[in-house]
Amino acid sequence: MKKNSIKNTRINQEVQKELSVLIDQELKDPRIHPMTSVVAAEVAPDLKTARIYISVLGDDQAKKNTLQGLKSAAPFLRGQLARTVNLRNTPQLLFVLDESIEHGVAMSRLIDEVASGIPDRSEEDDSSGE
Repeated sequence: MKKNSIKNTRINQEVQKELSVLIDQELKDPRIHPMTSVVAAEVAPDLKTARIYISVLGDDQAKKNTLQGLKSAAPFLRGQLARTVNLRNTPQLLFVLDESIEHGVAMSRLIDEVASGIPDRSEEDDSSGE
């Protein structure tokens, strides 16, 4: 994996911040779920393309609809991004669903289930000492 330069990292952060605001405040598409967040943005070093990772809190249909809505709104978002972020080229936006948050919650839930099934060591030590 190639390490990003400081400039590229700053561009990624700025694009992520601006797209978060635009998606939250500017888009009125009913397909886009209200609980949609921009998790990360990876702008190519040549500034031609950007992969935007989004997270949607909802069922599979809400995720599918949100991706369709964002794909259709990509030209509008690109134009707004060109106005707010001063870049030599405004990248084409490719939206990717990021399910790492949901995966982490599911893993945490499984760990909690396993941990609740194991008796606490301190309770065993207290009862055997009496």
